[in-house]
Amino acid sequence: MVLTLHHLGISQSERIVWLLEELGIEYKLVKYVRDPVLAPESLKSIPGNATGKAPFLEDLDAGITLSESGAICEYIMAKYAGKDDGIKLNKKFAEEGYVDYIYWFHWVNAGLQPAMLGSMFFDLSPLPEDDQTKAWTNGRLHAALRHIDERLRDSKWLAGDDFTAADIMVVYSLTTQRYYGPLVGYEKFPNIVRFLKDAGEREAYRSAMEKGDPEMTLLIGAEAPKQSILAAGGVGSDIWKK
Repeated sequence: MVLTLHHLGISQSERIVWLLEELGIEYKLVKYVRDPVLAPESLKSIPGNATGKAPFLEDLDAGITLSESGAICEYIMAKYAGKDDGIKLNKKFAEEGYVDYIYWFHWVNAGLQPAMLGSMFFDLSPLPEDDQTKAWTNGRLHAALRHIDERLRDSKWLAGDDFTAADIMVVYSLTTQRYYGPLVGYEKFPNIVRFLKDAGEREAYRSAMEKGDPEMTLLIGAEAPKQSILAAGGVGSDIWKK
């Protein structure tokens, strides 16, 4: 029996659709629409997923259900990557690029994504632009963006010359997350722009986005959205559509 991936539109679960497309694994994709921002009841009704998390993976052959994109990514690679055609998307201990791989793979959810979310919430608040806490939060975000931009100045991909799952994990935070906020542009981060261009040209990325979010305009350029989905009242708006 194939894997079943429960995918919430315009969400981090795009990471797993992309991973599965890169690996060429057969899977069943079940799609859900936000209501109007949070997870719908249909996603919460899946056994084991009462909080409505997405992505949510079912591997019924193994009797396993799993949420959290990083955990799902590691599970799929441990079970499938490199088994048949040499596609692995990870680095093994002592292999060149291993330390960079594990660092950036985990840094995105420990560093970049929290920084993006912090700025997102402050952007929605009525605090003035010169509020000190808001300034600290935005400073943290731009420090994170400088950090990854500097890495990509001297490296095609985050772990070196090889495209890996670390790149898959990071791209969501730099792209689709901006539909919710922060409305940040990358004009000062040319290496991020180049990286997103390279990622956006991958056949598996295009295929994944067409399957998972076919109506969405891909945010793989420097320009930020004009308005957030949150400010627009949810996915019923057309600010994210092609």
